[in-house]
Amino acid sequence: MTFLYKANATRGLEWARHFAARAPELPFRLWPDIGDPAEVRYLAVWSPPENIATTFRNLELVFSVGAGVDQFDFSQLPPHVPLIRMLEPGIAEGMVEYATMAVLALHRDLVHLIAQQGQQIWREIRITPAAKRRVGVMGLGLLGQAVLERLKLFGFPLAGWNRSPRTIEGVTCYAGRETLLDFLAQTDILVCLLPLTDETRGILNMSLFEALPRGAQLVNVGRGGHLVEADLIAALERGLLSSAVLDVAEQEPLPAGHPFWNHPRILLTPHIASMTTPETAVEFVLDTIGRHRRGEILPGRVDRDRGY
Repeated sequence: MTFLYKANATRGLEWARHFAARAPELPFRLWPDIGDPAEVRYLAVWSPPENIATTFRNLELVFSVGAGVDQFDFSQLPPHVPLIRMLEPGIAEGMVEYATMAVLALHRDLVHLIAQQGQQIWREIRITPAAKRRVGVMGLGLLGQAVLERLKLFGFPLAGWNRSPRTIEGVTCYAGRETLLDFLAQTDILVCLLPLTDETRGILNMSLFEALPRGAQLVNVGRGGHLVEADLIAALERGLLSSAVLDVAEQEPLPAGHPFWNHPRILLTPHIASMTTPETAVEFVLDTIGRHRRGEILPGRVDRDRGY
């Protein structure tokens, strides 16, 4: 019975140390040293290996080492094997920090001030009170709710949009496609934290940008596939949007010469909004394995029909 890790090799060594301390009885292997594939019962991956079903015939659980699972082809996973998305607290706290930073940067016009610095321009930009800057979050799962809870501290009027209904104290919540335009119409800073599914791919497009108040601003910490990149450039040029903070891109790493690199109204970071913390990730994984052995409900189990 073996646990196999296939993701960042440096962090994998940390996983190995924590496994040795917490579960010495469970053999731990780092990809590509898989040992006997018939012994692999548990697999933790970012980029799934090919032929999972035929290679690992006795697999019992598959873990995504991140909060998302859009990198998986569900049809390649054995239907009886649960897929678990990572729910360790380090991911949420990292995302809360980044999203708060991004919203405050846009609220205080940091993208424009950085552009002015590059041009050696000393010009003040009038401050808008937080009470008059409306922030809307798309995606009200664990991460979206945690981000909204932190943003409450600053006094922003807050709204949230989700596929299914949510009730969050202090947040005006919208649910379903039929409410999206109402949500967008009163959002000055839009934060995308949606899961990437067939339904949400390309949702950040020109039609959506046109539905926002003119000069609105965007934070995309979901996935690159949410954003139609050419539409963002066009929306910035037309003044529909005034600036954007992006932590993800359709192609990562972003290729040389891409217009995002040098755009004066885009602040770009290399998919670092949140990272799995090895110590707490191992705690979550071992707890989930224990629950699985006892036949209990598994936190983070992916609903394959919904895609997350």
